[in-house]
Amino acid sequence: MDKRSQNKIKKINDLLVERFGVPPRNKKLPDPVEMTVGTILSQNTNDNNSYKAFQNLKKKFKIWNDVANASLNDIEKEIKVAGLGKQKAAAIKNFLNGLLEREKKISLNFIKKIDEFPAIEELTSFKGIGVKTASCVLLFSLGRNICPVDTHVFRTVNRIGIVKASDRDKTFFLLNENFPEGIAHSFHTNLIRLGREICKPKNPSCGVCPLKKICNYEEKNLDNKKSTSEKSFMLLDNI
Repeated sequence: MDKRSQNKIKKINDLLVERFGVPPRNKKLPDPVEMTVGTILSQNTNDNNSYKAFQNLKKKFKIWNDVANASLNDIEKEIKVAGLGKQKAAAIKNFLNGLLEREKKISLNFIKKIDEFPAIEELTSFKGIGVKTASCVLLFSLGRNICPVDTHVFRTVNRIGIVKASDRDKTFFLLNENFPEGIAHSFHTNLIRLGREICKPKNPSCGVCPLKKICNYEEKNLDNKKSTSEKSFMLLDNI
């Protein structure tokens, strides 16, 4: 990422903070194993359902080793509220057993010693864990200055003109190349809020967007001056 793009990201972050404020953050970061499982559960569902599934899993199984040793059917029963039960149960079981095979314990402490992109590569080596899940673990559990790309971030950064990419993974690597220091959590969280409330897939409310003057989106809907407030983007940050 060049200096011009870095400066644009900083300006966007300032404007988003001016509109939405600095997103709150837990003083104690969640355990990276729990964050990984929670983020797997969050795929293709809403925050309430993924949180319920996570709590069901924790209530049924006392420790992660019990989950690793459980059958796929038993795991699926506990997480079915989050949808895609078979797929997510397989990803969780594979991840936990993969850690046992590699580390002889269920721990991601080894990731703490690895730089961002090698850490992404390590985490995505587990079947069922993609770039978004891996980057969420780095940002929310390890406090790394890295910006995950979900559907909202993908849409907004491409519309704004920070990057030009055809999918989320390509957007992630372009966006995080020399990302400005210290603002990834704020930038990521507020962009999701922007995407949910203002920069929606259809009929975006460009008229009330704090970024309208610096956004490159060619189909601005300046007539729409309504925004819709939605709930906080990730209960998983409170796991």
